[in-house]
Order: sequence, then structure tokens, then C-alpha cells
Amino acid sequence: MEVYLVQHAEAISKDENPERPLTAAGRDAAADVAVVAGKLGLGVQQIRHSGKTRARQTAEILSGALTPPGGVVAVKGLGPLDDVQPVADELADHAQPVMLVGHLPFMERLAGLMLTGDAGQPLVKFTKAAIVCLSGDKEWQVSWILTPEIAGI
Repeated sequence: MEVYLVQHAEAISKDENPERPLTAAGRDAAADVAVVAGKLGLGVQQIRHSGKTRARQTAEILSGALTPPGGVVAVKGLGPLDDVQPVADELADHAQPVMLVGHLPFMERLAGLMLTGDAGQPLVKFTKAAIVCLSGDKEWQVSWILTPEIAGI
């Protein structure tokens, strides 16, 4: 099974807008990644996001190219400082490919836990709007990473 981890795209500062919607550059970066992901035929059952505006907008942009049958849903437990263990446990039992759109340090900690068993081992450096594909079930490995820089070529 594949799990796709995504840090939200670039958002405006909290001082400019406390809701922190995506910047124009952030929307463009997410769109570039979405187009390539769509051309690759990424089979995602559902896109889940933290519920924060920047994560929701990133998820919606990705959904436009991936059209997941399970849609785009906000879920609890994907916030920046949330505990990663419940999410990792749920993913180990999940049979369908899923995409999670969230925040740092959560995404780095989740990847570390899934890859090494230790959330304190950040093996993957996330880039805003990039997709990190992990493959496996109880033992995970990084299959590939698609960044906006690669997608925009």
C-alpha cells in the first residue's frame, strides 16, 4: 500500500491573515505537483487534511487532479503538534492508498515513526506542497518524492 504525505503549500503569514490561506505561489506550486501526480495516475482513495485553511486548500488543489473516490475530508489528529502514533497505527491497518495533507513538525515526525519506529528521527525533509510516497504496511520505505521544483520543470 502507498501513503502519500504532503506538507501544505506556502501560506500567508498569521499577521496578514490569521486563517493563513495559500499564497499565489503556494497555489501555483500545489497545482504543478497536482498536474504531475495526475499524469502519473496516482491512485488515491481519499485525501485527508488537518482542517486548517492552508491544508484544506492544498488538499482541494491535489484532489482536482487526482479525483479520489473517497473525496477530501478534514480529520482530527493531523495538526502541527498532534501525536503521530495514532495516525501511524491507523495507516498500518489501512488497505487503500491515502494522502495526508498536514503541517510540520507533524509530517516529519510521522515519516520518522513509520520509517524507523522513532518519531524523533526525521529522515525526510519536507518541502511545501511536495508529495512523499511511502510504500509498505508495517514496514515502510520511501518510494519517491515529488517536489514543486521537479513538477515545474
